[in-house]
Amino acid sequence: MEREKGFAFCGLACCVCSENADCPGCRNEGCKDKQWCKNFLCCKEKGLDGCYQCDQFPCTGSMLDKPRILAFSRFLALYGEEKLFACLQRNEEEGIVYHYPGKLTGDYDTKTTEKELFDLILYGKEYL
Repeated sequence: MEREKGFAFCGLACCVCSENADCPGCRNEGCKDKQWCKNFLCCKEKGLDGCYQCDQFPCTGSMLDKPRILAFSRFLALYGEEKLFACLQRNEEEGIVYHYPGKLTGDYDTKTTEKELFDLILYGKEYL
């Protein structure tokens, strides 16, 4: 885990992303799609650390349309970054994978409801 990469404005966990090792993370200006990403542009314009801080959360037509991303963003709103860092670190140590090798999906994408995602984040392997 690379905590310094943090979380994207939408809720993606840059800290455990394996897509691009050289990327510093979305909030560190590493978003390769920042010219068109609705979440990036809106949060920058409003001075927010994440979509979950917006009074219009969750918006549509954005990364938040994806169940995993929306669940991660809601988790950040309820529990905060430190709790999510701790859970992801523990889960990673237990073998729970954020991205399968060469893919942008992983174990968190196997869950279909927000409750299932929250349970996997909070309790780890027993909910895999």
